[in-house]
Amino acid sequence: MSNQNFANRGRPNSRLLVILAAVIAVGALLSLSFVFLQADEYGVVISPLSPNGYRAQALGPGLHLILPVIESVQKYSIASQTYTMSSTSIEGALQGDDSIQARTKDGQQIFIDASVIYGIDPNQLIPLHITWQNRYEEMVVRPVARAVIRDAVSQFGVEELVSTKRTELETAIRDKIKSSFAENHILMTDFLVRNIRFSDEYAKAVEQKQIAEQQAQQAKFVVEQKKQEAEQARQTAQGQADAAVIAAKGAAEARLINAQAEAQANQLLSASLTPTLLQYQYILKLAPGVQTIFIPSGNQFILPLPDTTTPITPGQ
Repeated sequence: MSNQNFANRGRPNSRLLVILAAVIAVGALLSLSFVFLQADEYGVVISPLSPNGYRAQALGPGLHLILPVIESVQKYSIASQTYTMSSTSIEGALQGDDSIQARTKDGQQIFIDASVIYGIDPNQLIPLHITWQNRYEEMVVRPVARAVIRDAVSQFGVEELVSTKRTELETAIRDKIKSSFAENHILMTDFLVRNIRFSDEYAKAVEQKQIAEQQAQQAKFVVEQKKQEAEQARQTAQGQADAAVIAAKGAAEARLINAQAEAQANQLLSASLTPTLLQYQYILKLAPGVQTIFIPSGNQFILPLPDTTTPITPGQ
């Protein structure tokens, strides 16, 4: 009797376990029936019920219903991604020196650090999945970028890349990568040349050239400075010469004016002289202290008087 009661007591517990298991199973099926995709996610539905093994239309962001157990979803991010190839291991996608080695058209070896910014085209997700699945980065992004960079570098001389053609190189690489990515259902957003390094030999040659150019510029500066100093000295000498000429002209003009003044004075003096005045002055010169001279009547003067009839030339 007690055993029967124990058995009866166990039956409800068994039913409860079954019901609980059924609820769990249904919950599991329901959870497997829905898939949620984030705002930057798209998904390819893998379905054995479809002729090609996948649904023809990719799923966009949001909640979607699929057949539990039978179907599954392969998720892909459509957000922008950056693939970097750099000589600095902490920057690149791969460890170690992952820069691109390339040769210019004149045979110089250079090393390029670069980044490719790209994303998956959601409208081309099904072809991408068929061709590459999740291997598109290692099978498309990396090899295509490196090949395009090497090919583009070979079209330029090393001097062009050092000076004026770097932007042109970036543009050529960007256009070619964009075209090649589009053929493989990938959108390229941008391409960046992070750094260009040269071989040690060429870098040393460039350094020596820069030193020589700096020395040449310095020598040119010195020559120009000397020219300016010479020009300054010439202008100073010219100024002194001009001043001397001006001074000489002034002195000559002063002498001429003095001579003219003296000539005019002599002319005035000559015009003012009379025979009587000349005789009087002559007597004064003979004896400055003599006030009066008495001459005997009928006797000749003791000294001949000057001939007052001869005109006096000015200046005598």
